[in-house]
Amino acid sequence: MGLALRDQRLHTYADYLTWPEDVRYELIDGEAYLMDPAPTLDHQDVAGEIYFQLRTQLEGRPCRPYIAPVDVRLPRHNESDAEIDTVVQPDVLVVCDPDKIDRRGVRGAPDWLVEVLSPSTAAHDQIVKRRIYERAGVREYWLVHPTERTVTIYTLQHGQYGRPDIFELKGETPIATLPGVAIAWDALAARLPKPEY
Repeated sequence: MGLALRDQRLHTYADYLTWPEDVRYELIDGEAYLMDPAPTLDHQDVAGEIYFQLRTQLEGRPCRPYIAPVDVRLPRHNESDAEIDTVVQPDVLVVCDPDKIDRRGVRGAPDWLVEVLSPSTAAHDQIVKRRIYERAGVREYWLVHPTERTVTIYTLQHGQYGRPDIFELKGETPIATLPGVAIAWDALAARLPKPEY
């Protein structure tokens, strides 16, 4: 199932800033995709736990973690904010360059980010957003699948994501772009509902 489009027009960040705040959209190449009103508790538990672990491990380091909703503006070149046509809200992200952070969110590619998959967003996150993150230069992109208890990891090499690595949500998974930082899964996985087959 794909995400619904707001309309058939192409939009920019200038348009985005005029829309009501009670409805969330992401812009992908000018197309406005309606985001789900509220994620499930399992989704929030996974995103919150990852953020908490990052916040703890990155304390005192220049890299900063954030949790959605945070607008990440992804310019293609040097266009003004008003002209940017891609604005996303990853579930959790890390930015190591303080010059990319401003009062509106982040301008430019985060160093690392994760999307927590749900049935309504899985195809969008795995196909559309993977392409956007690759183009923008996100160094490491994780897709966490709570039901299947897996994490799929894309690492940018020579400007492209190669074949992903896939791991079970158990033990620890190190973040390649953040030396010395890893996500521990066991306590989180034990809290998730058992898969239904």
